[in-house]
Amino acid sequence: MEDDAQTKRAKGTGWRHIYDTLHDEILSLKLQPGQLLDETSIAERFGMSRSPVREALIWLAGEDLVVTLQNRSTIVAPIDVLSFPKYVEALDVAQRLNNRLAAELRSDQDLAAIAARQKDFEAAVHQGDWLKMSHANMQFHMAIAHAGKNLYIASFYERLLKQGRRMLHLHFEFIERTTDGYLLTDEHNDMLEAIRLKDIERADALAHAHTRQFRDNFFDFMKENYATGVNLTAMRRTA
Repeated sequence: MEDDAQTKRAKGTGWRHIYDTLHDEILSLKLQPGQLLDETSIAERFGMSRSPVREALIWLAGEDLVVTLQNRSTIVAPIDVLSFPKYVEALDVAQRLNNRLAAELRSDQDLAAIAARQKDFEAAVHQGDWLKMSHANMQFHMAIAHAGKNLYIASFYERLLKQGRRMLHLHFEFIERTTDGYLLTDEHNDMLEAIRLKDIERADALAHAHTRQFRDNFFDFMKENYATGVNLTAMRRTA
């Protein structure tokens, strides 16, 4: 009877298990950009039919993590390096605006929420878990966005942060390899302090510097590892 109950639960939630697994594997780059996601192979891997696989892929497509091609095959969404300067431009605007609003409008409850998310990020850093770090990083910045009290700007910012999590994974790898520690924890603490003091201009400046550091480290990582055929110097000037 217990096995039957587990089977029934699996039928209702199997897509979620597939989604969660593929989601984490895509964000951690275990599944590489452009890699083919064959429904039959995935179904065999999880011991399920193709129906929950399709549902999981639909949800992943909704988060821009997979792409369906004209021949109806599905691949892991490529990381478009050429559009990265425009992405960073949008991220910079959203990040600065949310920090400014948070510094102006934050409550004591907002400060407590931001501080709690920062502790989560620091714990993930100490564990050396990049996937947890990217999630905690997003939650930290979204706590700031919620403190700014503008749902529309916060929603736009959240989508940008989600789109950038794979690039942030490369960013973490580069920082770990080229520095003595994660400078991001200090940057986050400085942001929190500026917001606590309601120092709008400093919160803005810190957000801008935070984005530029992410941009520069990502370019350096790509130049070192992948993008030998791309003029990253010119791209850096436009970002």
